[in-house]
Amino acid sequence: MSEHYYTKDPKVKSDPKEWTATIRSVALRFKTDAGVFSKGEVDFGSRLLAEAFVQPKSEGAILDIGCGYGPLGLSIAASFPERKLHMVDVNERALMLASYNAQQNGIENVEIYSSDALSGVTEDGFAAILTNPPIRAGKETVFEFYEGALSKLKSRGELWVVIQKKQGAPSTIDRLMEIFGNVETVVKKKGYFILKAEKH
Repeated sequence: MSEHYYTKDPKVKSDPKEWTATIRSVALRFKTDAGVFSKGEVDFGSRLLAEAFVQPKSEGAILDIGCGYGPLGLSIAASFPERKLHMVDVNERALMLASYNAQQNGIENVEIYSSDALSGVTEDGFAAILTNPPIRAGKETVFEFYEGALSKLKSRGELWVVIQKKQGAPSTIDRLMEIFGNVETVVKKKGYFILKAEKH
């Protein structure tokens, strides 16, 4: 069985790479490696979500679930330096890279730690939660992300999700309607949906 990027401790041989990407008009230097999601470039979904994200009206920290090596969370943290960004992932190699990438880009308003979905997140009252969910982990796992997000958001807090139509955008829209009672399609591009649901 081949390993997935949502494995806690990837055994695949390390093969680090470094490159620069501009997201939200900020040039960021990334170190990536084998065994992490989209190691060769910032994946289209994460980039689309980062570019579409609008700072929430309410104050408070932002949480990036499944942060990988950090392109989404770090670009948001760089855009809103007055906000605290929590970045979590189950993949230890991804977390080491995210921490390294935060340091090499001088981004200090981040807290990066291990969490299987939301199990390791002790704080709540987040103003926004962002996720590019691990579709290959299965629909049940992804839906747990959404349900967990509701309990971790403050009132009027927002969950932002990027998902491809072919990977289950319609069922995600239905599930978010069930959980949150509302869902907005913020952007639709190349088969990707940026969805936003607000906690009432």
